[in-house]
Amino acid sequence: MAVTTASASAPPNPHPALVAVLDPTGRAWLDDGVVKVTAEPAAVRRLFPAVRRRCGHGRVDVHWTVDEAARAVLLTALPLRGQALADEVTRLHRHGDPAEQRAVLRALPLLDLGDLALPLVRETLRGNDTTLIEAALGPYAAAHLPDAEFRQAVLKCVFCGIPLDRVTGLDSRADRELARMLADFAHERIVAGRDVPQDIVPVVRAFPDVIGAELQHALTERPTDRLTDVLKEEG
Repeated sequence: MAVTTASASAPPNPHPALVAVLDPTGRAWLDDGVVKVTAEPAAVRRLFPAVRRRCGHGRVDVHWTVDEAARAVLLTALPLRGQALADEVTRLHRHGDPAEQRAVLRALPLLDLGDLALPLVRETLRGNDTTLIEAALGPYAAAHLPDAEFRQAVLKCVFCGIPLDRVTGLDSRADRELARMLADFAHERIVAGRDVPQDIVPVVRAFPDVIGAELQHALTERPTDRLTDVLKEEG
C-alpha cells in the first residue's frame, strides 16, 4: 500500500548521539543519574523532572530532543522488569508535565514492557494534546495496540489534524475497515461542504470497494487531489 509512515522499528538508542551534544556538565550529571537509578530505582522520580534544567531541550536528531533522550537513558537504566517497571513508568507519566509524558511515551519501545504500557497509550489517546497523541502512536502502539483501537486512533488523528505520516506502522496496519471508516469520514466532510484531508487518500485508494464499485477505477487512476471531486460524482 502506498502509504508512507514512520518506521515501526524501535528508535535508535539515544545515548551515543546524546553524549555528543551534551556539554561536560550535562554529561557528568546524566552519568551520575544513571548510576543512582541503577542502584536505587526510586531515584528516577527526583531526577526525571530535573532533566531539562540540567541537560537542556534542544534537538539531538530526528527522533529525539535532548530532554527526551536523557529521560529515555534514565528509564532504560532502571533495573526493573515486568509489572514493577510498568508501575514506575506509569508513575512518572501520571505525575509528569507534558514534556515528561512525551519522553515516557517515546521511550516505550526501548523498554521490555509487553502490553503493560497499553493503559498509558489509551489514556493519552483519550486526551486532546496532539503532541502527546503523536508521541503515543509510535512503534510501541504500532506493535501492541489492538486493531479496533488502532483504527480509532488513526481516525482521531484525522479529526485533530495530525498528519498520518506521523502514525507509526500505518502502512502495515491499515486494513479495509480503517479504509471504510475514512471513506465514511470523507463523505461526511463533503456533505458538510468541507475539504477532505489528502493524507487519507492512500488508505482509501488501497481498498477502493469501500466507497462503491463505481469508484474503483476513478480512485485508482485519478490524482489524489481529485478525491473530493470523485466522491462528489459518487453522490
